[in-house]
Amino acid sequence: MDNLTHTLFGLTLARTPLGRAGRGVTTALILASNAPDVDVVTTARGNASYLQWHRGPSHGLLGVIVLGLAVAVLVRAGQRVVDRRGRRPNDDPEAPLGMLIAASLVGVICHILMDFPTSYGTRLLSPFNWHWYASDLMPIVDVYLIIIMVAGLLFGSASAAARRRNAAIVLVLMAANYSVRAVARYQAIGLAPRVFGPTWPQRCDGGAHDDRALLATWPRDTPATPVTGRRCLVEVAAMPSFFSPFRWRLIAEMSNAFELHDVDVLDARLRRPPEPGEAPWRVTVRYPNQWTPAVHTAAAATLPQVFLGFSRFPAARSFTDPRSGETTVRWTDMRFAAGLTLDQRVGRSSLFTATVRLDKDGRLIDEKFGG
Repeated sequence: MDNLTHTLFGLTLARTPLGRAGRGVTTALILASNAPDVDVVTTARGNASYLQWHRGPSHGLLGVIVLGLAVAVLVRAGQRVVDRRGRRPNDDPEAPLGMLIAASLVGVICHILMDFPTSYGTRLLSPFNWHWYASDLMPIVDVYLIIIMVAGLLFGSASAAARRRNAAIVLVLMAANYSVRAVARYQAIGLAPRVFGPTWPQRCDGGAHDDRALLATWPRDTPATPVTGRRCLVEVAAMPSFFSPFRWRLIAEMSNAFELHDVDVLDARLRRPPEPGEAPWRVTVRYPNQWTPAVHTAAAATLPQVFLGFSRFPAARSFTDPRSGETTVRWTDMRFAAGLTLDQRVGRSSLFTATVRLDKDGRLIDEKFGG
């Protein structure tokens, strides 16, 4: 989630009984709710470093412990500075250090738990395991969560009882928001055969992979599907939209391409057989995904390794200049392909495309993010 949402959630937690533990707890909750995103400092070394470390160790078990302790110590040190300057409130007892640590740990854990349900995902087990995990329920920025938490903070601040009551209401409404999205996502994936139409293929492995499961993980341990052979279905996923919890973008990974289709689970037309001439699959967007020998060669370079470790649905395309013999290879993460709504941070699309150029002998000429 975005840092505004994390901050608002920290303030909401401060209105629960946890916030009555003493002076410094509210500050600890706010700082800890944003602490895992300290990995933004890796941008100083470029985009590759950012993708390599973002939502890595700071979002894993070690990050929880280290950041929780660091925030508690920082808050206590700040309190000592304030006390020496004679600005300590007389009617607000100082929270014990143990309570500051507990509050900080809660803030860090809640940050990670709010990042996990997004389609961006997070590396929950890093640095021991660098796989990404996600449940695809939430966009990066969810306006409904923001509205719920802002309303809860603005109204009912007249008394401590009202603040605690509002915090409970906010948490219930947040849970309802997540539940509605979970049901809508389940329905959206169930509509995939209907909207993609008669060309919907069989599974590549012939198995019964559950695309509706709430846990997705990548990168896969198996190599990319070769371009030869029959067309088959690898996986289908549903990405949330920015404005409506009922509109989703279906991403169907085939053995040689990706197919994208927007779907509204409230559309009554999708609940009945198609009428004559009605063919929703005609508006499906298709992205080739051709893993040629040149693509496999380019994928061994440093920047593509970082990108492919991050990308969940990397679509590969290549072009060879007939005059110079140079080959350009480009990967685009289909979660952030052109045309997706603002929840997928289209404005930062250069992070979600990697381009490599090889000479006629397959040697690396250059590599970069973006087109």
